[in-house]
Amino acid sequence: MKRKILVTGATGLTGSKTTELLLKQGFEVRAFVHKIDHRSDKLEVLGAEVVSGDMLDHEWVRVACEGINAAYFIYPIAHGLINATAYFAQAAREAGFDLIVNMSQKSARENSRSHAARDHWIAERVFDWSGVPTTHIRPTFFAEWLTYPHHLKQIVENGAIVQALGSGRHAPIASFDQARFIAAVLADPASHRGKTYPLCGPVEMDQYTLAEKVGKVIGKHVEYKPISIEALGHKLEAAGLSPFRIQHLCAVAQDYQDGIFEGTDEIIGRVTGTPPMTVEEFVTSNIALFRQQR
Repeated sequence: MKRKILVTGATGLTGSKTTELLLKQGFEVRAFVHKIDHRSDKLEVLGAEVVSGDMLDHEWVRVACEGINAAYFIYPIAHGLINATAYFAQAAREAGFDLIVNMSQKSARENSRSHAARDHWIAERVFDWSGVPTTHIRPTFFAEWLTYPHHLKQIVENGAIVQALGSGRHAPIASFDQARFIAAVLADPASHRGKTYPLCGPVEMDQYTLAEKVGKVIGKHVEYKPISIEALGHKLEAAGLSPFRIQHLCAVAQDYQDGIFEGTDEIIGRVTGTPPMTVEEFVTSNIALFRQQR
């Protein structure tokens, strides 16, 4: 009997790519989305069974989990993670899942300054208590932030990466590489149950080096311009972000400066057979975005 896998957040960065990879491998995939739009339509064309619903509605979650063997669980940086996790864990237990891949954070820990990161640590424990076999993944900063509209504009127009990250370091990880890992674990879960994996790119660097590498690929001088965490908070507030998200991003900036996001690993390469992209490879693969911005 063919395994059927549920992917939550299926129109997001990791969810959409995980769905596509699993479908290509011949799995049945149920894509759980918040709303039906052109992104979910694309998944349906590819062969996914698309269902829409609210992760904070227990009945919706129970229905989405019926007939499923394993799932990828992800929740946005917003209030409600603990409730969503509890609902999902209960529904997964009732459905008899053999694995949940839970998207957590590199900074998830009990004493985190970030309310969101602390909630992720608690969410991990909820899944552990549920008895449903779970694999926790804790990615460092996504490489994709380089292509977010505001950052992309700063890089291309002003030759600047403006961040409140001090002299901290990390190894940027692309969402596609995370999706390859997630899909591989869901496809063959036996050796991954109960494990917690930090997910990092292949090369650790500070923001000064990151700016230099981005500049070389796009053919433009790019430099890192550090700002204070207080200034970051003001910028985020002016941009209209929620207080919850602002508190998280400012706390994470301090974590970054304190070394919480440091590290590299080889788990993606070992499990999938292909190592994750370097920053240069990521920017090259998205060069059209940088050229369109000019």
